[in-house]
Amino acid sequence: MPDRVPPFPLEKIGINTVRFPSGVPIPSASDAATDPYAKTRISKDAQVEGLQFWPQEKGTYPGLVLLHEWWGLNSQIKDLAARLACEGYAVLLPNLYIRQGGMVTVNAEVAAALMSRMKESEMLQDINSCCEYLNTRDQVKRNIHGVVGFGMGGSLAIRFACLRKRLRAAVSFYGKMVMPPAVLKDLACPLLYHRAGADEWVTAEEVEQLRQAAKDFEKSVEIRTYDGAPHAFCNETRQDAYRPETARLAWESTVTFLHDCFKADR
Repeated sequence: MPDRVPPFPLEKIGINTVRFPSGVPIPSASDAATDPYAKTRISKDAQVEGLQFWPQEKGTYPGLVLLHEWWGLNSQIKDLAARLACEGYAVLLPNLYIRQGGMVTVNAEVAAALMSRMKESEMLQDINSCCEYLNTRDQVKRNIHGVVGFGMGGSLAIRFACLRKRLRAAVSFYGKMVMPPAVLKDLACPLLYHRAGADEWVTAEEVEQLRQAAKDFEKSVEIRTYDGAPHAFCNETRQDAYRPETARLAWESTVTFLHDCFKADR
């Protein structure tokens, strides 16, 4: 994907590892500072681990949770997190496979096995805890959040947007539709869906179900279809699927969509 000119250059993007409990209240930085045992206490709760990216210019920024494909938290999704941070967002990139050791793979059979062993309820809990963690960060606007996902992460982005009421935006790159479609009645924010026209993982029937449910429940859902593009057309490490021009168009529309959703909060 050719670079656009974002508000912040890459050299001004900070990056940090994060680790926090899932499904329980998360202490703020001041809470942790007053607790002398905070860094040594071993939590009995499941932990979320990942990376945080943010512009290092002083200020507060809308928060985004970025959800990776079934390959795991690899270098390609890290690059996308940095690019989103360059657009003026504090981006949290959780490792959705941390309960399975945080594995990363390039093998489709292994990736399918990893995804099949995941419990959706646990992943959604972890994603929700990401939002709560963002609420404890000084550089992030409180409860001004969105979610962006690719593939497996795109499916979770749709599902999570029907779960958390305080989201401002959701973007799904070729994710599967939530089932049953009636779940979409709880969609809490505008959704941008990028459809790969030649997708063999997401069926045309699923996309039509999304379109119809959005109409039935009067939800703000924009579906962009890229004719002839295969699944994972934005992933430059998948040379069999990558379509540079299509990826550029999808990225530009995502940047515009997010800007419009957050313009009142900047």
